[in-house]
Amino acid sequence: MRFDVITLFPDFFHSPLNSGIVGRALQKQIADVNFVNPRDFAFDKHRRVDDEPYGGGVGMLLKPEPIFAAVESLPQLPKQEVILMTPQGEPMNQPLLRELATDFEQLVLICGHYEGVDERIRENLVTREVSLGDFILTCGEIPALALINGVIRLLPGTIGKADSLKAESFETELLDYPQYTKPARFRGWEVPPVLRSGNHGAIAQWRKEQQMKRTQERRPDLWEKWKKMNE
Repeated sequence: MRFDVITLFPDFFHSPLNSGIVGRALQKQIADVNFVNPRDFAFDKHRRVDDEPYGGGVGMLLKPEPIFAAVESLPQLPKQEVILMTPQGEPMNQPLLRELATDFEQLVLICGHYEGVDERIRENLVTREVSLGDFILTCGEIPALALINGVIRLLPGTIGKADSLKAESFETELLDYPQYTKPARFRGWEVPPVLRSGNHGAIAQWRKEQQMKRTQERRPDLWEKWKKMNE
């Protein structure tokens, strides 16, 4: 999987992408992350990448010329998606990450800034818009990093036990079940006896019941979705 990140701040990514599971995946070349600074494609004497919006308004917009030039400078793999990180996009969720990890071999991520981007970028360059949630951040680098992390961990070879991905929250529209480790008793709080019973059938049943209970209590929206899927 190839990631190309169009960003004014490539240094933002260096520490997170060199750490932990994602860092090891990049070392093993399971994925490759490249950075392109649109300022390198701004050829006026001030190397400006932003300007005032036509019609007036507060703030600045990213100009189309440097963004188009930055994306067009990249090699284009057959299965490519050009993604704008924006609050106006579709919500980032597990099905989306799974789709990106499965159906594409190149993800180009455009990190928005200021008050957004020139609309011609949206209409003529971007193939998908993605949002981290219904809130505003200072930059598109934060959701881009979340997307990179979420996709890479789904790629074959990143997680040692691939089966562990299947039981995670959101993979079946249910939240994950409670989990415990040693000691069996801590400050008077005990691990549920069923988990120490060795009865794998009973453990599986308990975990499923806990998933259902937790989802119903914490995420009624997911609970209703799961019920419809299992009617």
